[in-house]
Amino acid sequence: MRGRPMVLVGALTVAVLIGAFVWPGSAQRTACADQSGQVETAREQLKHARALSAAFEEVAEAVKPSVVSITSIKRVETPALIFPGPRGPLRDPLREFFGDDLFERFFGRGQPEREGVVRGGGTGVIVSADGYVLTNNHVVEGADQVTVSLADGRRFVAQIVGTDPKTDLAVIKISADGLKPAQLGDSERLRVGEWVLAVGNPLGLEQTVTAGIISAKGRSYVGLAEYEDYIQTDAAINPGNSGGPLLNLDGQVVGINSAIVSRSGGYMGIGFAIPANMARKVMEDIIADGKVTRGYLGVIVQNLTPDLARSFGYDQPHGVLVAEVAPDGPAAKAGIESDDIIIELGGKPMDNMNELRNAVATTDPGTKVEVKVFRKGQTRSLKVEIGELDSAPVSRAAGRTTDDLGLAVENLTAEEARRLGLSDAAGVLVTEVEPGGVAERSGLLRYDVIISVGDKPVRNVRDFHAALREHDLDRGVRIKVRTQDASRYVFLKR
Repeated sequence: MRGRPMVLVGALTVAVLIGAFVWPGSAQRTACADQSGQVETAREQLKHARALSAAFEEVAEAVKPSVVSITSIKRVETPALIFPGPRGPLRDPLREFFGDDLFERFFGRGQPEREGVVRGGGTGVIVSADGYVLTNNHVVEGADQVTVSLADGRRFVAQIVGTDPKTDLAVIKISADGLKPAQLGDSERLRVGEWVLAVGNPLGLEQTVTAGIISAKGRSYVGLAEYEDYIQTDAAINPGNSGGPLLNLDGQVVGINSAIVSRSGGYMGIGFAIPANMARKVMEDIIADGKVTRGYLGVIVQNLTPDLARSFGYDQPHGVLVAEVAPDGPAAKAGIESDDIIIELGGKPMDNMNELRNAVATTDPGTKVEVKVFRKGQTRSLKVEIGELDSAPVSRAAGRTTDDLGLAVENLTAEEARRLGLSDAAGVLVTEVEPGGVAERSGLLRYDVIISVGDKPVRNVRDFHAALREHDLDRGVRIKVRTQDASRYVFLKR
């Protein structure tokens, strides 16, 4: 009995060895099958890689005509430089020793200050067939001349329509035919980990395309602008990329590249883009009204800490604490009180004060929204009508022209009307008149207030542009203006 197991094992071993000799191809067939599976897997992986590459190629090719290079020139006064040096001219040593004030008091001004030129550059993206271009405010801020270069080699002097330093956005315009605008996408639909492409002119290298992913959303407290809700990406962004588009794989602009975090001044894997939804709102306001209209709630808020939340009997991870409510403001009228915790605005959870601030700012004044608050252990729903945040008209560069007429205009505010001795704030204010331009030749003056074009009353910049479009300026149009409550007519003709 004890020998049988050994006999059986021996018999099985012999059988296996015999099988291996009798059917030698079986092991080879198994090995071939394994190799075949690996090859098939590799082919599938290569197929997916080529599909992704093709997507990048299509987006890059499609957006190329929409991305422009921007060059800005700013003229500055510099002190007279009278001594040559190894690295350029040097200031008068006596001026350096005494300082400008004492030197000029005792020795006179000497040589007059000289005009210098500061050049800057960046990127922009065409957003309409009639020539509107979206870019960063810091690309064109303070510029006396802005030049736009297209991918096809054409160059145009651009008009600065308006800028919004609070978001670091600007809208400029060129007069050109055959433009191909890019499509603005919905930045709210972006997901962390999604592939994106950044296009721009880093370090002067035009039409550069880089790829990466969405690293994070809703970045704030970065310290770059007053209103921050940045998209973070690891797509390579360098100086010169500012104002260029961040694109999804559908070729839609989901952000405007704005800044990088860097210890060296170059790419370190952290770039920020302004969400397309924020950029769209700012752009539309600037084009339509000459200023950015922002919502107003009338509260002073702060972020919740776990200790603060517990002190109010609140145990949720999100919410914004109301520290103070402005008397007679929208919040006060809706019944929001100090010590309330705002949980939702318009059905969207509010995690921090920056998120609440951005949500209110991008809500049109007059809109009624539901605000959910936590108060003394209970959740309440209140209806609030968003007010309008008082703000000055958007910044404009001196000397920018409107419709090639040689003037710049902006909405007249009540404060400016009082300063100019006017009884009301109806009309648009002429802020600049270009020497030798159409407006100056027609008799328009700086600080004139345009109140009608033809027979159409003008209340704001939108009315002014709409009325001008109804007339052939080669034939001319009658314009009524006011200066210190005295009215007169001018005939505007190219």
